[in-house]
Amino acid sequence: MSTTSHLPVTMRYVSVTGAGAADVMQLSQGPIPQISADDVLIKVAYAGVNRPDLLQRAGSYAPPPTASPIMGLEVSGEVVAIGTNVTQWHVGDKVCALTPGGGYAQYCAAPAAHCLPIPKGFSMLQAAGVPENFYTVWVNVFETCRLKSGEKFLVHGGSSGIGLTAIQLAKAFGAEVFTTVGNAEKSAFCKSIGADHVFNYKTDDWMAGIANITHKKGVDVILDMVGGSYIEKNLRSLALEGRYCFIAFLEGGTANVDFRPVMMKRQTITGSTLRARSDSQKAAIALALKEKVWPLLGSKKVSPVIHHTFELEQIVDAHKLMESSTHIGKIMLKVGG
Repeated sequence: MSTTSHLPVTMRYVSVTGAGAADVMQLSQGPIPQISADDVLIKVAYAGVNRPDLLQRAGSYAPPPTASPIMGLEVSGEVVAIGTNVTQWHVGDKVCALTPGGGYAQYCAAPAAHCLPIPKGFSMLQAAGVPENFYTVWVNVFETCRLKSGEKFLVHGGSSGIGLTAIQLAKAFGAEVFTTVGNAEKSAFCKSIGADHVFNYKTDDWMAGIANITHKKGVDVILDMVGGSYIEKNLRSLALEGRYCFIAFLEGGTANVDFRPVMMKRQTITGSTLRARSDSQKAAIALALKEKVWPLLGSKKVSPVIHHTFELEQIVDAHKLMESSTHIGKIMLKVGG
């Protein structure tokens, strides 16, 4: 293993006293992570806050057995140690990374193949807001659901980190973009970054709106993080040979659904979580992102939207903001410099 000299023995990190509300989190001191032969150790500059972190804190989304129990699924920072098998990174490189956990800490171990270079012109803050959302959107929308130029795409929760990423990428690759949001401010913002049609789910009948705009043909791909009452409506809004992908269930995962349209319209229903995918699958996504998406980031055609950045010791406030759903874009943690 190659390292920088004089690595500390301990680090600050966010721990939890037990499953529960945001105030179960606190700052603690503990040993820095040990890395395997295929890992790098990153001195964390910034970390992203994501909804799976809230679920993990609440005790309903356990990390994989081999992952760090510390929350945090994406970081940016400097490589300070590399495993014996690592050849693509060197000590001193600046990277952003999808992590199996451990991002809410001063040092984080991550598979070397899940790291990517800082996009051209990006700050460390911006770079830390990329991995979780861009990995998720790319694999679900473009690889699994095969969204193509000229197709119609619907994403719910358009003002979330996932939603804003999906809107921008779908638009960049030539799709007509539909989304749902909860207020006029979020609607205006989604339109400003490329959404063609935005519905306020509190005041608009978005299913009727989609039917009207598409002349009852529906949309080709739907990315859904709501579930519940949206499931039936989504299926009825899906076009012939449409593809419907679940990535979360904010309203729950059960619904009373008539599946006959799925058969008659040859529709596909799928879903996935990112964290449970194998290391090799995540490495393949990273390669695809570097080839297909990194040029878009470097040219500023797409970019993560940063809503607010908290200091690490403000982690309780960061989680409370995410739970409020009043934010537009990413919630970030400043960990290092």
